[in-house]
This record gives sequence, structure tokens and C-alpha cells, in this order.
Amino acid sequence: MRTRAGALGGDRVYRIHWVPGTDTLRGICHCGAERLAEDPVELWEWLLAHPEGHQGVAGPAPGPPRTLAMRE
Repeated sequence: MRTRAGALGGDRVYRIHWVPGTDTLRGICHCGAERLAEDPVELWEWLLAHPEGHQGVAGPAPGPPRTLAMRE
């Protein structure tokens, strides 16, 4: 199954993306969990250990919520 042009989809697709401008890699599990690391072996071990360690999305903490000013 393909979800977008050239991208595989399904319940066992693992992805590792390079974060541009850094030495960091982002691993994305088929369950939606993400993890950042500089070592590709560490990411593959984490991905293949599913569901161990896949409790949430790793990444920078979200900032304060934005509020929009409404004109009347």
C-alpha cells in the first residue's frame, strides 16, 4: 500500500529521516512513536524492539499555546 507518491504505507513500515542541518536522525515507528538519535544502530534497535519504549513521541517540548487576537 502506498500513502503518497513513492512512500510505502502499512502496519510494519519503519522510517529513519535525517534532520537537515544536524547530525540527528529521526526514527518513526509504524505505531507513530518517534525518537531522535545520532546513532542509526540505536534507532534500528529501538524500532525493532516495538512495542518496548514506544510510549510517545520524542522531540522538543511544545511551547506555550498561541492565542489569536480577534479584531471586532
